[in-house]
Amino acid sequence: MADTTREVERKYVLPVRGAQDGPPVLPDLSGAAGVGAVRAEGTVELDAVYHDTPDLRLAAAHVTLRRREGGHDEGWHLKFPVAAGVRDELHAPLSERLPAELARLVRSRTLGADVVPVVRLVTSRSITRLLGTDGTELVEMAVDAVRAERLEGPAGRAAAWSEVEAELAPGADPAVLDAVERKLRKAGLRPAPTGSKLARALAETGPGPSPRPEPARPPRAKKGSAGEYLLAYLREQAEAVAALDPAVRRGLPDSVHQMRVAARRLRSALRSYRSVLDRSVTDPVGEELRRLGAELGAERDNEVLAAHLRERVGAVPAALLLGPVEARLRLWTTTSGTRSHDRSLATLDGECHLALLRSLEALLADPPLRRAAAAAPRATLSRAVLKEYARLSGRIEHALALPPGEERDLALHSARKAAKRVRYAAEAAVPGVGRPAKRFARRIKKVQQLLGEHQDAVVARDTVRAIAVQAQAAGEAGFTWGLLYAGEEERARACERELPRVWAKASKRAARAALTR
Repeated sequence: MADTTREVERKYVLPVRGAQDGPPVLPDLSGAAGVGAVRAEGTVELDAVYHDTPDLRLAAAHVTLRRREGGHDEGWHLKFPVAAGVRDELHAPLSERLPAELARLVRSRTLGADVVPVVRLVTSRSITRLLGTDGTELVEMAVDAVRAERLEGPAGRAAAWSEVEAELAPGADPAVLDAVERKLRKAGLRPAPTGSKLARALAETGPGPSPRPEPARPPRAKKGSAGEYLLAYLREQAEAVAALDPAVRRGLPDSVHQMRVAARRLRSALRSYRSVLDRSVTDPVGEELRRLGAELGAERDNEVLAAHLRERVGAVPAALLLGPVEARLRLWTTTSGTRSHDRSLATLDGECHLALLRSLEALLADPPLRRAAAAAPRATLSRAVLKEYARLSGRIEHALALPPGEERDLALHSARKAAKRVRYAAEAAVPGVGRPAKRFARRIKKVQQLLGEHQDAVVARDTVRAIAVQAQAAGEAGFTWGLLYAGEEERARACERELPRVWAKASKRAARAALTR
């Protein structure tokens, strides 16, 4: 895995200077709060070539990919936005070709298109370090004289400018950047209008980083219509799937869960709003989303289950912890976790996933809207929510009528999936329906969470039994595993006892009626 650092920086525009004033200089920052010393470190020459697709897909997503020579960290740099002024930077050693690892991390944006040089930036950087009173580094200040040259398209397009960067040192208090900024503003510097050198270079050598303008509004998605609201929701979830792809590959916390949720929300919306979207077009996309959710599910489910079992084992009194229970659980967690993560990566690397991302882009560029898309949102969107609710109601009534056992467990799992569809449909309807849809989604979420707790207990119970079989085959004591099994059995039954009360509250007629008023 490439080295990763969290980059927290701010950029500033220098006041306009005349040629007779000489090169730009950094204002005196020795009096900034927290700064104990200022150390000048001279000038370094940097030569960076920025890469992107010919239509600048990476720039449109605020992702930066460059190959830079010069400086202490020369090599390939890939930057992902985290928040304003904050990016994650991945570094790979200098090489002629783009490292395969970085190529995979931008795949959800390039969609298989060639990555080519688009801009060259030659920078003369004067570095000054701000140190704390104890000598630790707080901020790296850089005065950059930049020359930009556009490499793709008509030759000869160039630009030049000077700017100041203030980059927070690892572990330093971000408040020091505010103190530095006050000093810089007092000296006449102002925050840069663009967040990166690449963005400015593209803007000044034209065309800028807007390769994919918002598609023309389809006639049936007129302003304020059901179609407009639904398409906005679909674009949000499709963007989440693409943006989370590199996060899953990097193993970032909760990324698998968030990507799986986005895929499920997309699939649910395509399914629930068939009156708005032509299902002959959306059903194949929905099937690919189902496959993606299922493949990612193994890793996410293992994460949740492993954390739960560790907690349960940790709560067992020492006197009842018989045999190498913790070691056995660690073995299961390591084995299943590695296998499921490899499965997720194989899915993201596959051609089916690339085809799905292309299909989503094509669907949103030319959405297959039906006549109902042009209608007012409240009636159209609420009708879809209530239709999903009716399906959920039937499944819960069926499950509650069954005696405890495997058949009821399966029926409750089916109800859980229906509850998710109701919740997602209601959440998608919120912009067009308003607070009634938001309140209804919250009610159904409680039902979904209880049914999810039940399903988690069922899966945990079966997993505990499988681990117990392995322990027994190795000659280990099975008492503790039996204790854990019984606990999961009781957890499932407690959820079943609680369900009628939670369902009665969520299914009140007034909550449904409010959707259509």
